[in-house]
Amino acid sequence: MSVDLVYPPPNISPKTALQISQRAPQVLKSSSQTLPFPLSLLSGDDTPEKWTTYENLFVSCLRTGDDKSARQILDKLLRRFGDKNERVMAYQGMMAEANAETEQEAIKMLREYGEELESDPTNLPIQKRRIALLTSMGKIQEAISMLGDLLVISPTDAEAWAELSDLYFGQSLYDQATFCLEEVLLVMPNAWNMHARLAEVIYLSTIATSSDKPGDLLRGLAESMRRYCRSVELCNNYLRGYYGLKVVRPSLLPKAPKSEKNTPDAAYSDLPLPTLSTVERLHELATAKLGEIVRKSAAGEKGWEGYDGAETIAARELLDRDTKSISS
Repeated sequence: MSVDLVYPPPNISPKTALQISQRAPQVLKSSSQTLPFPLSLLSGDDTPEKWTTYENLFVSCLRTGDDKSARQILDKLLRRFGDKNERVMAYQGMMAEANAETEQEAIKMLREYGEELESDPTNLPIQKRRIALLTSMGKIQEAISMLGDLLVISPTDAEAWAELSDLYFGQSLYDQATFCLEEVLLVMPNAWNMHARLAEVIYLSTIATSSDKPGDLLRGLAESMRRYCRSVELCNNYLRGYYGLKVVRPSLLPKAPKSEKNTPDAAYSDLPLPTLSTVERLHELATAKLGEIVRKSAAGEKGWEGYDGAETIAARELLDRDTKSISS
């Protein structure tokens, strides 16, 4: 499958990153020699799409270990935008991080990032590189603290809120992780993947913390199901949304009211709880859609090629477990 280098899919898998990086030599070879900036603006070759392509290629080349192509692309970006451009500075940092072989070299990078931020505290790309490096070094509390500082400067940065949520979740701080994802959805209310991620966090935190509180357990499972429903409402073929609906069902089914007339006490939930029939209908829908996704993606049908291989395998295994339980 050919990947659009200007608008590649989000959350690029290792396989897709390899496909992108393998095109780097061809793209670099075909790029014509351009005039130096600002004279290059007089030619039709200096377009935003061209430089976006180079940026996407650069990241994929670093991920797949093609340092030679990454270096060539970085040199082009440096010639065009200069070494004071914030994005180029971040790419230089990524290159240095990729080549760092010892902890001392990583600490040196942190020090250089800190020095740059002392002169310009609003350099968001460098702030994010420092946070990413701290996270990779296992300095989670420092990364959380610096993400908080970043969000004071840029409170509508959805990417930063999502990263902060992941860090909080890794520390089992579920309420904080949920709050951060809710902030993401204030900025991006139609991001179906974020609705599904919030559903996952609510489900896992509910299972982990509400085993002795039936009201909290019921409320959390119902809210998780609602979030999964919203994700598939926004994206009709979203695998993770349908997968989540099937995962929540076994925990919610024994606790769901049989009808709206015998709904548990309102203190359990601010919204009407899903009834037994609703849970079952959603399960049937999720089963049918997962089967369609697995079947059509495996066949390579047009429009069904972009699914992550690990996710389709997990979906197939989930469907197989259902089949075995029914037959037994």
